[in-house]
Amino acid sequence: MKSHSRILIAGGYGLIGSNIARHVRAINKEVEIIVAGRNPEKGAELAQELSNSRSVFLDINDVSPTLSDVGKIDLIVAALQDPADNLLHAAIAHNSAHIGITKLADDVGAITFAALQSPPKQPIVLLGHSDGGVNTIVSKKASQDFQSIHSIAIAALYDPLDPIGPMNASDFDNSGGLLDRVLLRSDGKWKWFESNKNLRKVTIGDDLLDGYPVPLLDIPSLAGITQASNVRWDYVQGESIGTKAVGISSHDVYIDIEGVLKSGEAVQRRVIISDPHGQAHLTGLGVLVSIERILGLDGQPAAKGGLYLPETLVSPHAAIQRFKDFGVTIEQVDSSR
Repeated sequence: MKSHSRILIAGGYGLIGSNIARHVRAINKEVEIIVAGRNPEKGAELAQELSNSRSVFLDINDVSPTLSDVGKIDLIVAALQDPADNLLHAAIAHNSAHIGITKLADDVGAITFAALQSPPKQPIVLLGHSDGGVNTIVSKKASQDFQSIHSIAIAALYDPLDPIGPMNASDFDNSGGLLDRVLLRSDGKWKWFESNKNLRKVTIGDDLLDGYPVPLLDIPSLAGITQASNVRWDYVQGESIGTKAVGISSHDVYIDIEGVLKSGEAVQRRVIISDPHGQAHLTGLGVLVSIERILGLDGQPAAKGGLYLPETLVSPHAAIQRFKDFGVTIEQVDSSR
């Protein structure tokens, strides 16, 4: 572990940012956590709760004053929208690592080209995946039993009773926004689709729900991992496992993998991820395992500089165990095709 590591979480007192901060503190008491945003008074109570933490002002359009004031930062986590990549460029300039959780498939070209032309000296993690990369990591582990995969389809069920936060709520507004245009892997080709014209019927228990495709980074990640001909990620709304069972909303993800196992059997595998504490809690866990790996909080040497995806940074086995440590359940069922 880097001695006296310091993390700045931009948007750190928001719903997702505060979950990230609490998760870090739950596994490590020594890391200094700085929560930053336009209203630092909102983060003061969280900083006091966490100990060895503080809340500072940050204007995403002018980050230099804040970074100059706080001094050397080992890792910047952007848990908010940063359209101009100001935090990313500042991290590279200040020799800090960076995690960004909001970029979609068509947003990462500029970052990738910049990193290839001037390789970063610290880890830069593209984490615009669903739930902070949790679903891609679990899918990677579940796909390792297959010799060939025809399709991977992920459906993330959002329960209206789960307070997912304004940033995520705006992302999944069915009236338009991100859902107007999506990049999917279809029949072995990359194609752009109009979301509202390409719904998928998703069976969850006794319910048949509409799935709206969203161009998250899980799609190119899983295509690269598995070479599957068809890959998509869908937003589904309905009652969660928790709501149906005990009246408290959970966040549930359904991963369907269709292909041929190494044994030669053709199967459809469904993996169900359920976090009883909701979507923001699960997203925080996805970010946590990347933080652990970057700083070496997992007991291994800190990660070297470079451009990373969650599946190229962390061990699926270690990450899944961490998710389970925090109460997440992961179930797997195979059926013959």
